[in-house]
Amino acid sequence: MINTLHIKNIGIIDDLSVDLNKGFNVLTGETGAGKTLIIDSLSILAGGRFSKEMIRKGQNYSFIEMSLELEKEELEDSTIIISREINENGKNMCKINGRMVTVNELKNFMKNVIDIHGQHDNQSLLEKNTHIQLLDKFAGKELEDIKNIYIQKYNEYNKIKLELARNYGDEKEKQRKLDLLRYQEKEIEDAKLKENEEEELENRRKVIMNSEKIQENLTQADLQIGENTIDSINTAIRNLEKIEDLNDKYKKIAENLKNIYYDLKEISIDISNLKEDNEFDEETRNDIENRLDLIYSLKRKYGNNIEEILKYKENISKEIFEIENLEEYTNKLKKEIEIIKKEMLEICNKMNKIRLKVAEELNTKINYELADLEMKNAKFKVNIEFSKKEEYNQNGLNDVEFLISTNIGDDFKELVKIASGGEMSRIMLAIKTVLADVDDVPILIFDEIDTGISGIASNSVGNKMKTISKKHQVLCITHLATIAAKGDYNYYISKKIIEDKTKTEIKLLNEEEVIKEIARISSGNITEISLKHAKELRK
Repeated sequence: MINTLHIKNIGIIDDLSVDLNKGFNVLTGETGAGKTLIIDSLSILAGGRFSKEMIRKGQNYSFIEMSLELEKEELEDSTIIISREINENGKNMCKINGRMVTVNELKNFMKNVIDIHGQHDNQSLLEKNTHIQLLDKFAGKELEDIKNIYIQKYNEYNKIKLELARNYGDEKEKQRKLDLLRYQEKEIEDAKLKENEEEELENRRKVIMNSEKIQENLTQADLQIGENTIDSINTAIRNLEKIEDLNDKYKKIAENLKNIYYDLKEISIDISNLKEDNEFDEETRNDIENRLDLIYSLKRKYGNNIEEILKYKENISKEIFEIENLEEYTNKLKKEIEIIKKEMLEICNKMNKIRLKVAEELNTKINYELADLEMKNAKFKVNIEFSKKEEYNQNGLNDVEFLISTNIGDDFKELVKIASGGEMSRIMLAIKTVLADVDDVPILIFDEIDTGISGIASNSVGNKMKTISKKHQVLCITHLATIAAKGDYNYYISKKIIEDKTKTEIKLLNEEEVIKEIARISSGNITEISLKHAKELRK
């Protein structure tokens, strides 16, 4: 829903902000006060066309901004700020949550958010590709379950089609590809790579690079321990052994020294072995460097580490097998795709039957709503065609379009070809009433909805908008008291002249003010009779 709308420098609108609400928002007011400019501003913010003549006189830019609250699972934050600034030089600046976007990106985002009825801009129902989606949603779970099975098959079908489309060219191209893959496979195989090998080689290389330093310090350590130290400890042990029977403390010290003696003997041997191990010849050093160079070279070509290189080799081995057995492999895929197509065709026939049945129900309901809106000669039809060419898409083999005939004897036409704004609004209202529960567009705006309709029809129009507003936020500009009386929130739009300049203002009315406004638009004047009538309408 729209939480706040801010308009600056559009026509006679100087700087206007309004907080809107859930449910049915009704806008009324004086002729020429700027009601249509508010709708125009919403259209511009939805990516619609803009003329620089719309910029307020004396200003060089126009600015529109709204705060939206959308309940969608894929959105981390449900509040979204949309803005558009247009300068007199034609420069456009569109933003979604502060991020710069193009007008087309803005339009594509907003077409799923807002429908403006009364002009042919920003109406999702005019886009044919939405018709099959709405019909399927109207069909409910019966179709949804079958369609989910179809989509799984369709994805599998596309995967096989893509595999079949892989082309290795003529025999010469196929051989060139094989030669390259075999060379790469052999290069990796010949390297005989092992996991963790690079880390081990790097550690050995580090030791070699510091071998002189290591050897010097090992030698010094060996000298410090030396035979003299060990012999001295051994002599001390023998001396203590001579008196150990005299006191347990002497015996304990002797045992500790023996442990130290044997430990030092082990350490001395270890140091000697390490000194021998630390003696590297030039050949060993070169072998390690060459091995690391080979690994680095393979990493540059085939992966960031040995594991990725081996995985790459596994993939090219598979590709070599497929190319060598291409004819057999292709025939296998062709058989698989024929089986899937047969299964998909069977599912598409089931979906077609459901859609035809549901379309009749939808036709009946929408035609009833049209008659209730005093369009008794209008006929709505869901046109469904079944493709025999088996050109599958994500919806199956059906082509669905909503058509309308507004007069007896007229041919059925696409919705977009309806010329009258008032007719279009009522047709959209009828469709939206029936599809209110399945239509995902959260905000509906109606302008010119009351053009050329009687009081009886206007009551029906108001009731339908009230019904729709339980599932959607509805904004309606009206001149009819019967519609205004059904508003959850009523706004009055007026104009004032301040310092020789006209300025538009908007006000949320309290209940007493709502009654007075209904009285004003029902009779032109506020009288006891018109107030009494307004109260009756409000009930």
